[in-house]
Amino acid sequence: MSERSSAPSARPTWSDANRQQPPPDLAEFIRFCHRRRSVGWPEIYDEMCAVAARREFHGWDHDELARRGMSFTLFEMPRLAAWVRFVLAEAAAPSRPEVPHAAPQPVPG
Repeated sequence: MSERSSAPSARPTWSDANRQQPPPDLAEFIRFCHRRRSVGWPEIYDEMCAVAARREFHGWDHDELARRGMSFTLFEMPRLAAWVRFVLAEAAAPSRPEVPHAAPQPVPG
């Protein structure tokens, strides 16, 4: 009977991945793909792969995205899913209404 190690795993857990947000250039890639096909996770995964295969975002392919930290591998799927959800949730959040500043009132007298 084998025993499991009590040492922490080097692999990120779903909760770790869920707290992360993508670098700004990768967030823009996700928004670009979402504008092309307005779907959520996991459907957007296919669009992201296709965009990378055709180099339709700044000429970036899978290798360039990997150099920037985005991988489409099964091992990296939880982080990629979390990034997509983060970016799409951020885009769907209503923007903060700006509070108008009171115009200076003339001083009587």
